[in-house]
Amino acid sequence: MTNIGIILGSTRPGRVGHQVAEWVAKHGSRHEGVDVEVVDVKDYNLPVFDEPQSPLLGSYTHPHTWHWSKKIAEFDGYVFVTPEYNRSIPSALKNAIDYLYGEWNNKAAGFVSYGSNVGGARAVEHLRLITAGLQLAGVRTQVSLSLATDFAAFTTFTPGDRHDTMLRQLFTEVAVWADALAPLRRP
Repeated sequence: MTNIGIILGSTRPGRVGHQVAEWVAKHGSRHEGVDVEVVDVKDYNLPVFDEPQSPLLGSYTHPHTWHWSKKIAEFDGYVFVTPEYNRSIPSALKNAIDYLYGEWNNKAAGFVSYGSNVGGARAVEHLRLITAGLQLAGVRTQVSLSLATDFAAFTTFTPGDRHDTMLRQLFTEVAVWADALAPLRRP
């Protein structure tokens, strides 16, 4: 089985991202050969990066970092669920990503975004650059959701059927890339 972590990047009160992450996980669990788990950045209570050494060394001093490291290392690939904040990703997601290095390497990444303008596509463009620096292979297909058309009153997620095909394709790409990269991952 290919283990895919659904990384929920928004931590703010009143967020709608948990609805999107659960929808992504539901679709992912239907994908043959794939196990999924939602990983909510909010649950890890990571302070602003506070490790004294670079994550490149993998020498962590804080329990919260070890806890986060252990969880992220479990997966073969990821689907990041992110809103667009000021044409980028939330600071909590960037902070969580920056805590680690080797745990991300040689794995696949897919992207599901949401926002009021262009469905969060600009956040994904930033996230693609960030994940490339971590040796994550970003897949081509992405799902972009509009707060205006895919959420009732901007708060209740009501995705159209048109997104199902894209999400299936995204999971296919993430699973195939994750499996192809498996020989490169450290034991």
